[in-house]
Amino acid sequence: MLKALKVARREYLATVRTKGFIIGLVLAPVLMGGSILVMLLTRGRVDTADRRIAVVDRSGGVAATLAQWAERRNQQVARGPDGRRRGPSYFIEIVRPDDRDPMGQRLELSERVRREELRAFLEIGPGVLHPRADTAAAHVAYHSQNSALDETREWIGGQLSTLLPRLRLLEAGIDTSRVPDLFDGSAAEPRGLFSRDAATGRITDAPRRSEAEAIFPSMAVMFMMFIMVIMGAVPQLNATMEEKSQRIAEVVLGSVRPFDFMLGKVLGAVAISLTASGVYVLLGMYSLTTLGLAGVMPFRVVAWFFPFMVLAVAMFGALFAALGAACNDSAEAQSVSFIGMIPMIIPSFMMMPVILAPNATFAVVVSLFPPFTPIMMLMRLATPGGVPAWQPWVGLLGVVLTTAAVVWAGGRLFRVAIMMQGTPPKLQNLVRWALRG
Repeated sequence: MLKALKVARREYLATVRTKGFIIGLVLAPVLMGGSILVMLLTRGRVDTADRRIAVVDRSGGVAATLAQWAERRNQQVARGPDGRRRGPSYFIEIVRPDDRDPMGQRLELSERVRREELRAFLEIGPGVLHPRADTAAAHVAYHSQNSALDETREWIGGQLSTLLPRLRLLEAGIDTSRVPDLFDGSAAEPRGLFSRDAATGRITDAPRRSEAEAIFPSMAVMFMMFIMVIMGAVPQLNATMEEKSQRIAEVVLGSVRPFDFMLGKVLGAVAISLTASGVYVLLGMYSLTTLGLAGVMPFRVVAWFFPFMVLAVAMFGALFAALGAACNDSAEAQSVSFIGMIPMIIPSFMMMPVILAPNATFAVVVSLFPPFTPIMMLMRLATPGGVPAWQPWVGLLGVVLTTAAVVWAGGRLFRVAIMMQGTPPKLQNLVRWALRG
């Protein structure tokens, strides 16, 4: 064990003393938060170019009112109090339907969109006021270059949801002007739960919630865990491969057992990750406290972050070190790296379902699957509702057992492969070496 610690010390100092480690330590949070910074800098910077929308109204009663509402919107929204434009103006061009050649008319309007004479064109079916009578004739189609992500389509949809009920009431002889707030709605404000103050016994008000508070903590711990594994565990693949190909491993193994050699490299990776994560966590807590946002990140997650991070780096570090020992050059190392990367990448695909329903069966199952537990359990712990108290302990136990198994199997693979030259790292060979030693 003493020799393993000496190897760990060598690995740790050889990394943290380099300029690359310092640069990576600075750049990692910058890259992670770069998208957030760009969003903040570009917030409010919108395209203010005029948008002309052609409307083919086969119902005969929608386009004119829609044009009036667009003009009213332009006066109220498109310009701010200082007279500067703060949004695009919408201009409705009413086009008479061509019932003799509707497809030709649609093609002509599409060409106008392609020539950028129009932002889009809207086609309203003749039965839009009575959709139950003829669903086929009640269609409303919005055509543009990128209609699925077009904010103009969203505005038109909102106007139609108000306009069509008004037209139906007018058709039925009901004067909507007598009830001006008939179609006004109220959005449900996101709030937390009421609680009782243990010291005073008073019931405290329910805090207001936001989407940022619900999503940011989970995403932050996911990226933090991912970065720590990338910084500590992944480099073991190329480092071990280079030591093998340059015959450095043969010299080291003259005084250290193969398992102690691999264990020292894993412990060095853990020490590197602890150093980097300690810096990030302290700076993060200080920044949130200084900005008055201490409540955004539940600090109970920090207590769980370090044990899960240590185990994750040890588990993946042993895996990458063993894979590196089986490789003879960088091409082989690149080809087998996906074996270790897949369990790290898959949790990012399941991020949103877990954040939206952290205590659903799916979220519980994937967070208790050991390769995913370090990331998925921390994401669930960072959600406002938290998780049952027993689940993090069960997840931690599963990761401990899995890490022990991976280190044991990786040590056996490392012992066989580190001195073997010229044998390609085929999957069947890797499995046989890990099981048989």
